[in-house]
Amino acid sequence: MLRWIVFVIVYIGLSVYVLQALKTVVRQPWWHYLYITIALVVLINFIYQFTAGEEAGRVLSGPKSYAFGFLLTVLTFKIITILFLFSEDIFRIGTGVYQKIFGASQEFSLPQRRRFLSIIALGIAAIPFGALLYGMFKGKYNFKVLKYDLEFDDLPDDFNGYQITQISDIHSGSFDNRKKIAYAVDLINQQKSDAILFTGDMVNNKTEEMIPWADLFATLEAKDGKFSVLGNHDYGDYIQWETEALKSQNLQDLKDLQKEMGFDLLLNEHRYLRKGKDKIALIGVENWGKGGFKKAGDLQKATALIDKDDFKILMSHDPSHWEEEVIHDDKHFHLTLSGHTHGMQFGIEIPGWIKWSPVKWRYKYWAGIYTELGQFINVNRGFGFLGYPGRVGIWPEITVITLKKKALT
Repeated sequence: MLRWIVFVIVYIGLSVYVLQALKTVVRQPWWHYLYITIALVVLINFIYQFTAGEEAGRVLSGPKSYAFGFLLTVLTFKIITILFLFSEDIFRIGTGVYQKIFGASQEFSLPQRRRFLSIIALGIAAIPFGALLYGMFKGKYNFKVLKYDLEFDDLPDDFNGYQITQISDIHSGSFDNRKKIAYAVDLINQQKSDAILFTGDMVNNKTEEMIPWADLFATLEAKDGKFSVLGNHDYGDYIQWETEALKSQNLQDLKDLQKEMGFDLLLNEHRYLRKGKDKIALIGVENWGKGGFKKAGDLQKATALIDKDDFKILMSHDPSHWEEEVIHDDKHFHLTLSGHTHGMQFGIEIPGWIKWSPVKWRYKYWAGIYTELGQFINVNRGFGFLGYPGRVGIWPEITVITLKKKALT
């Protein structure tokens, strides 16, 4: 209760402070009342969702997610505005003190707030405010198809030109627009890839989240099949369960549902993809992530029955697994496919110029193609969204990778 009281006091204090800038710029009172109303509605909705809302858990989804999203949007606007106002207020206080000590009048008074600076503050704060709102209503379904050609010296000849579509982090518990998801599923099928590989996090917490969408994803088609692995959210670790038996049943239900949808779920095991006289090994491990994330992935078990010289594609949800274990393994995994980071669903990407997201401070490999020790990894930015119910700059991704035999020179 104490932290809620502190939060409300701080929130109201920030709101009042920003109101001063608004009064400097806009004289009409109804603007002030509108601002106060919006601030209060966002605050009340957030408190309601997080105190009287749905089941307890560490994962935000549904109404709770939107309550957090609107709060984040409003707080971002306030904080950026305050950064400008506070710097001006330091100057105003300093000027007032100087005039009291050295001026003709002995009364302390503050110079008026400069209107142009308030305009600048509100204008700059409006940019991320608008971007976050756009991300919530449009950006989260702004699906992008990213295509890569990867060359290998030892790719089997018959797999030259072999095409893979990777999707990751569906997070079906966050979806709220069937038409947009149907469009994205159709977009995946339009790629007409030889295989579809899904690299984990089908749900936020529970199998039941995927049931309304299962018929759509069941329509995904690829000549050589569609394969999947589990991500950290698929185990149901982020909510409270009445019994361990219910939690275990939830995981089994998800495995069964994936099978019903036509996915071949790889649980620390492998399959061979065959074309002509050649084959490549497709390996799938359970989630393995550094830090506090589940470490159920067993690379040695998954590769126990394959040849060291096989061409290998590894599906592993968390890219930290590649960094910590995969690239140093003597079996040499030619291509690893991961997801997990979502690119934090926020950042700036301009091809050939800038690629930035705050998630880079947490993950060395966080989006796109990387190469280390002659091995590739693609970190998919994710199909869905979680927590903040939107995306800004880091758009939902469908990855198409074409394997190429490197030409002899």
